[in-house]
Amino acid sequence: MTHLRHISVFVDEPDPGHYHWVLHESTEDASVWIDIAESEQSFTSWTEAFEAGTVALYRLVPDEVLGPRAAGEDEGADPVG
Repeated sequence: MTHLRHISVFVDEPDPGHYHWVLHESTEDASVWIDIAESEQSFTSWTEAFEAGTVALYRLVPDEVLGPRAAGEDEGADPVG
């Protein structure tokens, strides 16, 4: 099975009172994170933005039991050959 992706949700406030959720993912270098998605609309509270970001994260997950998995070779598969 492929490994879990390290994705976080955080809220940014680019202008006072305008909150946006951002999905952030860790790279192979654990000190480097990249933005993978962000809200187009702003929210009037941190809570609303965070909840909407959590919903966006759930949408990335095809199987809620397994969580967000990295694309690529299935590490648990039998060897070929």
